[in-house]
Amino acid sequence: MIFHNEAPGSLPGSVNSNHPKIGAVQYLNTKPLVHGLTSPTLDMQYDLPSRLADRLASRHLDIALIPSIELFRSGKFRYSQYQVVSNACIGCHGPVMSVKLFFRTPPQKVQSLAVDEGSRTSSTLAQILLAKRYGVSPSVHTLPLGSHLWDTSADCVLLIGDRALSMPQGGQSFQLIWDLGDEWSRWTQLPFVFAVWAAHSRYDYQAIEPLLQNARDEGQRNLAAIAAAEAAGHGLTVPQCLSYLQDNLHYTLGINEMKALALFYEFASDIGLAPKGLDLSSFFSQSQLYQ
Repeated sequence: MIFHNEAPGSLPGSVNSNHPKIGAVQYLNTKPLVHGLTSPTLDMQYDLPSRLADRLASRHLDIALIPSIELFRSGKFRYSQYQVVSNACIGCHGPVMSVKLFFRTPPQKVQSLAVDEGSRTSSTLAQILLAKRYGVSPSVHTLPLGSHLWDTSADCVLLIGDRALSMPQGGQSFQLIWDLGDEWSRWTQLPFVFAVWAAHSRYDYQAIEPLLQNARDEGQRNLAAIAAAEAAGHGLTVPQCLSYLQDNLHYTLGINEMKALALFYEFASDIGLAPKGLDLSSFFSQSQLYQ
């Protein structure tokens, strides 16, 4: 078991300010997490998941909703390690709809993979599924924002977020499409966690933690209103949008989600996409570990 019982290794010393900078993404899947974050004391900033990770690492953000793989990558730096600061997350228990891998060749023949510029966790997940299930390790290159599926000749192409929700133009020409949430869940019998709220371990996040969790709870109580407001802008009907938010996404980091993170870390470190030998308990508070 990767989780141990030692107390988390947080370091003292707060860099908190009166207006903490909090980073989130503008994707539809994040709306229920930020719907209730309306406090004038919070400086909300929005960017791509990959850029949020970089901005948190450079301390231009105090707290950010980061790709879960970045949690593990911070672990190689003892005094820059992140702490999970909320049990609110973005996850799924099956098909997620907004993370898709499009194949031009059978999975066992894949030699090249193009990944959405905004992706890090999903890119890692795609490489894990290909390596562990089919024994292939394709070359990886970035598909820039604004590019289309036909702008790359890669054997498979990863799209995430809003542009993966509906069938992209050219998607019909691919011979196979994976929903990565569904592929992971059917393979492991576990949920998957795409993103978590995190801060540097030196950061005093105690006042922010309840705000993040209350915002998640408020968002989940108002999914119908969020769907009504967001559907048209994302090319969906209101029922489609509500179904996506309500049925495809999961927003609570519980014990099964932590088990899934542990397995994800194990696979990622096996194929060289995360540092080996981390004690994952150090990323979580005691209340999270013993919920």
